[in-house]
Amino acid sequence: MPIQLTTQQGERLLHTKETPWTVYPRPQMRRESYVNLNGAWGLSAEGKSYEIRVPFCPESLLSGVQKHFSEGTPLKYRKNFSLPADFHRGRILLHMGAADQETEIYVNHKLVGTHLGGYDSFSLDITDAVEAENELLVVCIDDLGDKAQPYGKQVLPQKRGGMWYTPVSGIWQTVWLESVPETYIRKLHIENRGTAVIVSIEPKLAGTVHVPQLGSFPLTDGKVRISPENPHFWSPEDPYLYDFTVETETDKVDSYFAIRSLDIQNNRLCLNGKPYFFHGLLDQGYWPDGLFTPAAPECYAEDILAMKKLGFNMLRKHIKVEPEEFYYQCDRLGMVVFQDMVNNGKYSFLRDTALPTVGLQKLPDKLLHRNKHARGEFLRQMELTVKQLKNHPCICYWTIFNEGWGQFDSDRVYEQLSKLDDSRFIDSTSGWFRRKKTDVDSRHVYFKPVRLTPGEKPLVLSEFGGYSYKPEGHVFNTESTYGYGKYENQAQYASAVEALYWEQVIPAAEKGMSGAVYTQIADVEDETNGILSYDRKVCKLTPEAMLPIARALQKE
Repeated sequence: MPIQLTTQQGERLLHTKETPWTVYPRPQMRRESYVNLNGAWGLSAEGKSYEIRVPFCPESLLSGVQKHFSEGTPLKYRKNFSLPADFHRGRILLHMGAADQETEIYVNHKLVGTHLGGYDSFSLDITDAVEAENELLVVCIDDLGDKAQPYGKQVLPQKRGGMWYTPVSGIWQTVWLESVPETYIRKLHIENRGTAVIVSIEPKLAGTVHVPQLGSFPLTDGKVRISPENPHFWSPEDPYLYDFTVETETDKVDSYFAIRSLDIQNNRLCLNGKPYFFHGLLDQGYWPDGLFTPAAPECYAEDILAMKKLGFNMLRKHIKVEPEEFYYQCDRLGMVVFQDMVNNGKYSFLRDTALPTVGLQKLPDKLLHRNKHARGEFLRQMELTVKQLKNHPCICYWTIFNEGWGQFDSDRVYEQLSKLDDSRFIDSTSGWFRRKKTDVDSRHVYFKPVRLTPGEKPLVLSEFGGYSYKPEGHVFNTESTYGYGKYENQAQYASAVEALYWEQVIPAAEKGMSGAVYTQIADVEDETNGILSYDRKVCKLTPEAMLPIARALQKE
């Protein structure tokens, strides 16, 4: 039987009644107006009533429910709230960080909007539904179990195991309110262009961008290009951020940007004009007590800093889109993110995993996953992901398809993503089933030595390793082990990981490989191949052993 593990932050939260996740949810577009609606809500499902702690999904320990309701069961959330006396400035907006999957929202019994998708945030204008004092918010959510909807690594509870995890439903990110003037800044766009940054707003209002470090810059047609004479570049070693404020006649928002460039030179991925080795880890974004949502936003910084202490400079966010707080901490602390799109479509173990692992890695994809609706949903939500995250300088690389999961017509999808964002590297097919259009040659190597040499495109070892060691007392499943090489104690495990880097990865880097992604940052349920234990209480590697590896990987 699985054992319930908790993080230190989770243990603290379980023994308090405080509202979780009160941090401002949109760090790149901040206003003073903010009402947090997290905390105790009512939940009705399958004819029963529960008290649930938002923003944790009902399947999680921290929600107080710890139950997965059968697929197709409507979840009905209820919350009463009152607005502060000086809150209303013209319009009132309700924001949902994320809810899985199909959502209807009512305020005082009036339908104010709907949404489809489990990973992207959305906002609704609820001004006309708000009454004088006590407000009733009802959120109805149906987890469709529809493979046309991006679902990542979620499976039904009875199928959980190995690299497939407990499913998530309902609300799993912060619910909050803000009030804005009648004419307000709806969207803020930040675009990196070499040594310049372009800031623009929607609608295209007149206004000024104030950058304390640089001065003030007027908006022309809602846009301004800022090109410092001596730019302070952002990097993992020096994550410098420029704070700024956009001010119009009626509205004001605070934000930040970074200056950093990405390009390809001599078949190498470059950061700020120089070849850079992206020394990274796979990051699934799961937590033992909150599942999709860590107990506290500080957990993100703790993970990032723990990996930086070992010399890593990149996380591959694997088939999950996080709350913006994660990306803000990566921006602030200096951690590159390789961001995956979330897969949909049907998975085949034989086609997508078994045969490619033994070498059958060529497969035309124009006729794969031909369902028109599923293709359309993947493309729609890919666009939503890019628009939601593209302001964050930490994101340097998009991954479209992973190991063939849901893969279709990747050359055409590459072109569509390039139109959305041509300022970052694009990995069309991570692992295998490579076609023509991609910025990198992306390989996964398990169960055999890493023997790779760059070819026509920059080479990225986008998954490897996955060695398993289970620290006693910190394991979700003591009866089953999932990993790619099993070790009985910490010394054996650490020795194997170190040898893998010194004997295989570093020689490939010396031949010109541009990056490597070790599997993985932390254990997840049955999968025990993390550097951190699932409860984040044990680190299986030491800085003394890993920092020399990091330095060797950056040598030209």
